Amino acid sequence: MQGQAPTPDGQVADAVTGNWVDIHAPAWSRPFLRLSRADRPIGTWLLLLPCWWGLMLAMLDGQDARWGDLWIAVGCGMGAFLMRGAGCTWNDITDRDFDGQVERTRSRPIPSGQVSVRMAVVWMVAQALLALMILLTFNRAAIALGVLSLLPVAVYPFAKRFTWWPQAFLGLAFNWGALLAWTAHSGSLGWGAVFLYAAGISWTLFYDTIYAHQDTEDDALIGVKSTARLFGEQTPRWMMYFLIGTVSLMGVAVIEAALPDASILALVLALAGPWAMGWHMAWQLRGLDLNDNGKLLQLFRVNRDTGLIPLIFFGAALFA
Repeated sequence: MQGQAPTPDGQVADAVTGNWVDIHAPAWSRPFLRLSRADRPIGTWLLLLPCWWGLMLAMLDGQDARWGDLWIAVGCGMGAFLMRGAGCTWNDITDRDFDGQVERTRSRPIPSGQVSVRMAVVWMVAQALLALMILLTFNRAAIALGVLSLLPVAVYPFAKRFTWWPQAFLGLAFNWGALLAWTAHSGSLGWGAVFLYAAGISWTLFYDTIYAHQDTEDDALIGVKSTARLFGEQTPRWMMYFLIGTVSLMGVAVIEAALPDASILALVLALAGPWAMGWHMAWQLRGLDLNDNGKLLQLFRVNRDTGLIPLIFFGAALFA
């Protein structure tokens, strides 16, 4: 929560209480794991879930689930953890001066002095190289997409300096896995993957606007832009637009993947995924309080469940 001071052992202010890093990780590793946000696993989930969406819809599209898809799912999981860590490290390197001026982020490892910039760079490269080793086990088209994903990852930390829509740039980076996992299965992109990617971007605008509302006062003081500052009190209306966009675009992705080969039952089950996801997003809107930072963080974190919901229906559609 905002206003919480760092504990003596260097715990980050918005870390999950009782997380494994602060309790079980060796003391020497904690600053680096905190730099990777390993003490805040929600980001890994938000990066991973579009990968699994893309994989499952690709299987529905080709009607050809294979044992190799299990490795794609596991590889995406490990890659999401590593690349989320590398991306967060890069973000903290570029934002170290801003983070020191924001109450919620000044306890992060670089501004608090737990990790030097040089060691942060070494840590970032190590994580990226491990992720590359996993990527190289996929097909060539997926490898090319994985390398290309570095572009939005590199640009994102600077977006808040030149646009009111940095959340859109986060969406470009965080949902790339929908394209990559689809391609890892099928060997090429399809329109279903493109519409799924767009749906993920709309979802990111939804959840990251909630997250950004925690920092609007500090962001205004230091001149950092965000959709939260841009929308202000009109945020609930904009979030309804993002909800509709997420459900609609994911619905189109499902139709593109399911037709013409899937059964009617499979199509109906798969379409129930975005529909149920939309209801969960609507539930978040009903509980939204822009002036309660604790509630904002809670709603942001429940988006793990939001993103898991379509997977249940996609999985059912594969067996229909």
